[in-house]
Amino acid sequence: MTNPSEPSFRDSVEIMFSRAVKLIDLPDGLEEKIRVCNATYTVRFGVRLRGKIHTFTGYRAVHSEHMEPVKGGIRFAMAVHQDEVEALAALMTFKCALVETPFGGSKGGLRIDPNEWEEHELEQITRRFTYELAKRDLIHPSQNVPAPDMGTGEREMAWMADQYARMNTTDINARACVTGKPINAGGIQGRTEATGRGVQYALQEFFRYPEDIAKAGMEGTLKGKRVIVQGLGNVGYHAAKFLSEEDGCLVTAVIERDGAIHDESGIDIEALRAWIGDHGGVSGYPKGSYIQDGSNALEYECDILVPAALEGVIHLGNAKNVKAPLIIEAANGPITAGADEILRAKGTVIIPDLYANAGGVTVSYFEWVKNLSHIRFGRMEKRQEEAQHRLLIEELERLSADKGLGWELSPDFKAKFMRGAGELELVRSGLDDTMRTAYQAMRKVWHERDDVEDLRMAAYLVSIERIAASYRAKGL
Repeated sequence: MTNPSEPSFRDSVEIMFSRAVKLIDLPDGLEEKIRVCNATYTVRFGVRLRGKIHTFTGYRAVHSEHMEPVKGGIRFAMAVHQDEVEALAALMTFKCALVETPFGGSKGGLRIDPNEWEEHELEQITRRFTYELAKRDLIHPSQNVPAPDMGTGEREMAWMADQYARMNTTDINARACVTGKPINAGGIQGRTEATGRGVQYALQEFFRYPEDIAKAGMEGTLKGKRVIVQGLGNVGYHAAKFLSEEDGCLVTAVIERDGAIHDESGIDIEALRAWIGDHGGVSGYPKGSYIQDGSNALEYECDILVPAALEGVIHLGNAKNVKAPLIIEAANGPITAGADEILRAKGTVIIPDLYANAGGVTVSYFEWVKNLSHIRFGRMEKRQEEAQHRLLIEELERLSADKGLGWELSPDFKAKFMRGAGELELVRSGLDDTMRTAYQAMRKVWHERDDVEDLRMAAYLVSIERIAASYRAKGL
């Protein structure tokens, strides 16, 4: 249970921004310009369903237009409110600046429980919400580009893109009005896994630096590290899957809405995901121990804690009991400002949401570029790469035969080396490079400035300075 004095999510973002901006020498007024949300649109619209008119409330906040279009997800949830979308829009501004995607920050939400409506009803609601936003240019390929968020996915993005195209029949770039679409509707391979994959790449980059690992009181590589994941939705599932299958981590606990599963020998993520899909939760899962109050598992012993669902799950009420030496914020704002202070005082290393969950917006950027260029990544160069690689292999084997060396390359190596990069490989390569470069920018500030104690502060400093530079270039 949270402490009544706990700052709100929006307050937490403000506190963290204020802590960082004190260390930057900004011209008069520019700090406030970067701080404030530029505009928030609230819409209330009616849809006739089940024999009567139902009224829905939606929001779209635009935090910063230092670069356009602005970018940010749209969530469908009953908890959606103006303060939340404005805080999330601010985070998007800083996140895009940190990973150098050329967007400003935005966020949207519709106050609705998607589970209460049939698919055709949800489509009607989504299309009407899209209409209300699009007619004000709050969905537009060059001005405001939404993406999936909590409660939305490829299906909703396809509806939105189609509704925008119906309203703008001569816009050749209409598909670029939203990202996170299905492949057959202009999407890009690797988008669904992107945020979870970004979490994996972030941890891989962190573990490339022994000095950083030592700050968290650990040593070695990711292999064998015990991981607790809170939330096995899209982000948590992919992060847990990749870390366990590819990096050799042991996922020792998974926390869901109805409780948690704990197993020190490691949880089979695919099996648990299938169980949740069939039964609606983790209760009754036959392997490991079931904990009815899943939040207690946040306090279990582990090496890496991955909060991947809701904001504010680590707060003043439980921060002092969190034992993980390393926390990576796969969700937006899972650690409150008060909890952040407690954890930093304990020496906990936090890889901040600003960076850790930027995989989604990074691959959204790739999708947007694909839509504007009207060509699939890899289409023009893949076969040429394969031909060049084949020439090299053939020449090596010829030289070996001529010199009587008697060696030959293994069939597995040849198959891998000669395969040209397709869209998925290029997307993963671009995401990996983005996460590495962004971490290195944060790390440089973290290690070189005596007044920067943690990665969150470093991330904000890098972001704010880049945003300030954009505004200066505009003459502000």
